[in-house]
Amino acid sequence: MPVGPTSSNLNRLDLKTLRLFASICEEGTLNGAARRAAIAPSAVSKRLAELERLLGCALLTRDPKGMRPTLAGDTLLHHTRRMLASAEQITLELAEHARGVRGFVRVLANLSAIVQFLPEDLQAFLAVQADIRVDLEERPSSGVVAGVEEGAADLGICAGNTDTRSLRPIPYRRDRLVLVLPAGHPLAGHDAVALADTLDYDHVGLHRESSIHATLRDEARRLGRPLRLRIHVPGFDAICRMAQAGMGLGVVPERVHALLGPQMNLTAVALSDPWALRTLNLVVRPGALAPAASLLLDHLHETSR
Repeated sequence: MPVGPTSSNLNRLDLKTLRLFASICEEGTLNGAARRAAIAPSAVSKRLAELERLLGCALLTRDPKGMRPTLAGDTLLHHTRRMLASAEQITLELAEHARGVRGFVRVLANLSAIVQFLPEDLQAFLAVQADIRVDLEERPSSGVVAGVEEGAADLGICAGNTDTRSLRPIPYRRDRLVLVLPAGHPLAGHDAVALADTLDYDHVGLHRESSIHATLRDEARRLGRPLRLRIHVPGFDAICRMAQAGMGLGVVPERVHALLGPQMNLTAVALSDPWALRTLNLVVRPGALAPAASLLLDHLHETSR
């Protein structure tokens, strides 16, 4: 009968071996992991064999496309990424403490939150908490959830229609999606239009992983119509520039148009569909937060009231 890992065996795990295991999973080969770590492939193979012996199970399988984690390997990879992120954060935060910083907060947020709300909200927070550092990274909403679950961040901000899985969602802000289009466009004179009214025209789409693109795509499918995407772009500024150039209609949050649209002579037309009024959620892992992260969470939650 297979014997699982014992406490004494787990005590023998080290971060270097776990980092090599994560590299094998990400590279798909021992050679790729060896190049990343600047060591011989035989040394990587030896460490992998020792790791599997310690844990009492196979962690990787080989197929024509390379090496892939087993179910046990997937479990170990999930925890390894969290451990490595924590180890890196320990180094970073202790260095910051040595310079007089009282706390360090890692935040993942979608583009809508970063462009519309976080500049002012973080400025207000840091004006009061000057000895706290905030590390902000942009990710699509699904990536925000995955990153917070894995421990890559203390808290996240994502679209309200995102599956938050094991995370606790907390309301943050609300926004409204609008069309941006040149003043001479046939739809420019309307106070509001439904998405169905726009599907005869070309669209400029946000990147494929964005929640806005997913919403537009799914709603067009529900209507039984294709979404005529002429081009995908990485950000709201690019959507506005493409719309300005006549490449197609753009869909952005209303506040983004207020920031970028007027200087490009773009008109905003409200989308009348119910889903165009959105909620942005804060997401955190269950359990207690570090003091600095808890202060920022409370501040951001207060801004929604």
